[in-house]
Formats: sequence, structure tokens, C-alpha cells
Amino acid sequence: MNDAPVVLTCGDPAGIGPELAAKAWAELGAGLPFFLLGDPAHLPPGTPHVVIEDPAQTAAALTRGLPVLAHPFPAPARPGHPDPANAGDTVAVIARAVALVQSGRARAVCTAPISKQVLIDGAGFAYPGHTEYLAALAGVERVVMMIAAPDLRVVPATIHIPLSQVPSALTPDLLRDTIRITEDGLRRQFGIAAPRIAVAGLNPHAGEGGKLGHEEGTWIAPLIREMQAEGHAVTGPHPADTMFHAAARARYDAAVAMYHDQALIPVKTLDFDRGVNVTLGLPFVRTSPDHGTAFDIAGEGIANPTSLIEALRLAHRMTQTA
Repeated sequence: MNDAPVVLTCGDPAGIGPELAAKAWAELGAGLPFFLLGDPAHLPPGTPHVVIEDPAQTAAALTRGLPVLAHPFPAPARPGHPDPANAGDTVAVIARAVALVQSGRARAVCTAPISKQVLIDGAGFAYPGHTEYLAALAGVERVVMMIAAPDLRVVPATIHIPLSQVPSALTPDLLRDTIRITEDGLRRQFGIAAPRIAVAGLNPHAGEGGKLGHEEGTWIAPLIREMQAEGHAVTGPHPADTMFHAAARARYDAAVAMYHDQALIPVKTLDFDRGVNVTLGLPFVRTSPDHGTAFDIAGEGIANPTSLIEALRLAHRMTQTA
């Protein structure tokens, strides 16, 4: 078992990340080894914390406060008012966290939310988000996003693109890679020896035999049959409106959906607070809370830490399995 701690990146210091880190330590205490990578000056006033020099000091520090591996930022944190001057170090913290995992000094990366617009304005950030930047740091061409909750795991084959672009973006190669990476992640990081994957149709009623769309009959169903013949436990295409109730969920370990909302609406409806964003396909474990920076409530002390706590717990469990 990996005894190194989980590294939690600070995210945008003007968002709810620092507040959630403090709340996570208050609930988890010494029960889960993690440390915050960021500027200790950005923590809410009065947060018990211990500045550490090395991740190996995490366990001893956890009994006294939130362990913080210091990464100084150029500007103070003003909750709800992001400062582009801090953008470069927000990005640098992510890269530093990945380096810690790659060196074995941390067991997994858990990322607090960032603002892509702030990073673009302040640091010329050239990636659509965390996921793509992490893939670039790891030298991986394709990764997939999974939202994992206690009762459902979903993977969208396409993510942050307009709905009108989904049919052209969705290709046999993309869907095959998405299924393959999902299957491999379930096996290696979730400890499921023989993963079962259900694939949603693109169109209503999975095309209704071609009356409501042709993609299912033209290539989605043939691809699934081809993968079944290769030994993959994959089924579909299923009508999306009937594959997320309890009896249907019992028949698979993860669902692959065709676009963002088709995947995220069911999981957020079932368990809004405990959904965790997992990046599959990386050579290390990465989790994140399934929410954004919440600039509108930052600094008010009301942010819910449940998703971050679940993300830390899942990172810990996944590295015990891996």
C-alpha cells in the first residue's frame, strides 16, 4: 500500500478552495493523510495549520492542524475577487503537485477548483481545463472524465462543447477509446476485475430504429458488437431515459454517455453533494470536487465541503487499490 499522502492543490485562492481545505481537515483530522499545496496566508483567518517542508511530515502535522507545503503567491487572496496576478502560481501549483506524485512523494492529486478565465487572462493558460493540462503534464494523449458517486459512475464521451457539435465530434475512435480507458480505470483504480459498461444512445430512444436518428444503427451498435466479440463486457446503445434508474444501474459498473448533460444530470440528481470528478487514463490518480470556484459565496464560511472530502477519500481508496 502507498503510504505517501494525497496532495491537495489550492485552486484559485479567491474561490472556496482554501475554505474547503480547512473544513476537510476539521472533519478528517488525522484519519486521512493529505496536505495542502498553496500559500498558507490564503487560508481563512484562524485556520489551525502547520507549514511543512516535506510531504513526509504530513502525518505528524495532521494532529495539530492542516499541513501546508508552502507555495508563496504574489498577491493576497480576496475572497470572491480573483486576481490575475495569482494565475501563474495557480498553474505552477498544479504542475508541482504532479511532480510530487511522479516522484513518489505524494500518492495522488486532488485539485481544488480553478477559474479557466482567470488563468487565461493572467497566465495565458492554453488548456480547456484541469483535465487537459494534467494530460499534457503526464504526456498522455487522451484521458476521460468520470463523475463518480456512491450509486453511479458516468463518463461523457464528449465534454465541454456545444450540443450542436456533438454528432460530428463523436467518432468510432473516440467512443472506443472512451470505453477502453473507462474499462482500464475501473479495473486498475477501482479494483473491479471484470468491468461492465453500459453505453447510452445519442438520440432519443437510442434512435428508435432509425426513425429518430441514424448514428446508433450506422456505427454505435456495430462498434459495441465488435467490442463484445473482442471480449469487452459492454452493452448498448441504451435509451438514456431508461438506463439510470436503480434496477438498470445494478447491471453495470459505469455508464458511458454521449455528451456532458446526458452524463451529469443523472449523477447530480442522484447525489449532488457527493459526486467526485475523476480523470481516467493518467499514470496517477487525480480526483476533484464536482463543483467550481463559487466566487459568489467565497469567504462567507458557508461552502459545503462534502464533495472535496469525498474526492480526498476516493483518491485515498483508489491508491490503495492501484
